[in-house]
Amino acid sequence: MRPIRQSKKLQNVRYDVRGPILVEAQRLEAEGHRILKLNIGNTAPFGFEAPEAILADIIHHLPKSQGYADSQGIWSARTAVMNYYQSHGLRETSVEDVFIGNGVSELISMVLQAFLDDGNEILVPAPDYPLWTGAITLAGGTAVHYRCDEANEWNPDLADIEAKITENTHGLVIINPNNPTGAVYSDATVKGLIDIARRHELVVFADEIYEKILFEDAVHHHAATYAGNDVLCLTFSGLSKAYRVCGYRAGWVMISGPREMATDFLEGLTLIANMRMCSNVPAQHAIQTALGGYQSVEELIGPGGRYYEQSMLAHRLLNEIPGVSSVKPRGALYCFPRLDPEVYPIDDDEKFVIELLRAKKLLVTHGTGFNWPETDHFRLVTLPDVAVLEEAIGRIADFLAMRR
Repeated sequence: MRPIRQSKKLQNVRYDVRGPILVEAQRLEAEGHRILKLNIGNTAPFGFEAPEAILADIIHHLPKSQGYADSQGIWSARTAVMNYYQSHGLRETSVEDVFIGNGVSELISMVLQAFLDDGNEILVPAPDYPLWTGAITLAGGTAVHYRCDEANEWNPDLADIEAKITENTHGLVIINPNNPTGAVYSDATVKGLIDIARRHELVVFADEIYEKILFEDAVHHHAATYAGNDVLCLTFSGLSKAYRVCGYRAGWVMISGPREMATDFLEGLTLIANMRMCSNVPAQHAIQTALGGYQSVEELIGPGGRYYEQSMLAHRLLNEIPGVSSVKPRGALYCFPRLDPEVYPIDDDEKFVIELLRAKKLLVTHGTGFNWPETDHFRLVTLPDVAVLEEAIGRIADFLAMRR
């Protein structure tokens, strides 16, 4: 019988957050080991539950959620998203500018399928959230990675972006607040990114899913507010992280800027939205309640709140390990520590995290899995409570002590 093989379109697609390291973790679990999984920002396993108001609203609307909805999303959800961005200065936003999807991940894939032709280049940060690189590749495009500067709190290197623009460059991805670094970009940085997009006529893809998870004096600046009427900006966000409903799959993309120049592209996006019929209807009913109600995430991001305390603890404990340095996270749910190559010479960082997994039953993700070009970083999820996080970083410290 002829072998059945995967599509060649997948040849250069990677998603190492759930790749070989997870397969090895599952093998160890099958042997009876308990694995502490700090490889993915999944809130529920760490005791973060959906607000009662969201649960009640979904349950209340279940009888009305049994048929297909409008492919762009139900009216109340799209109106709530529109109102949210209007309240943040985007006065011209309308209901027709909003598409609801099964989380940001689905919408990223849909948008890129509608936008990219073979060979088109999209600028993506390094490190990145690897779905962006994978989805660009799968859609026939080429992800060109621009460096973020660890010495400058992981803000993007604007000069590096300029140097990598070619006649084939069509878009610029901005991930702010940033996964995996925890950076929150400065006002000057966001303006600089939009100015580059304006000069080179690039479409901006702004991944802002962590926009409400900010620590201390960090301020989030919406890319769309600087894009104005001459830069097409697609803003992605959703409920999963701020409202602790990762599995509900409720996200959106909002289009702003010169829509009249993008009618053909938006027609293609509408076609793709129609092809998948609609996104998960019950979860769409949560959007209006979430955006318009009490913002319970505020209890988590200030001193005494779990998101804040755990992120600061992880930052402090990682920096106490000899040869490890970690930039203080200003938002999101991660640390992206560096291992000094003089202390820990690592040729293969995927092999390194697998060795850590086998030795300490702790699952993290290697830095090259986020398209960081060197083998000297890994990402740690900061969602476990303080006691578990202390234990986890203690295991990392013990493992690194053996390597020293």
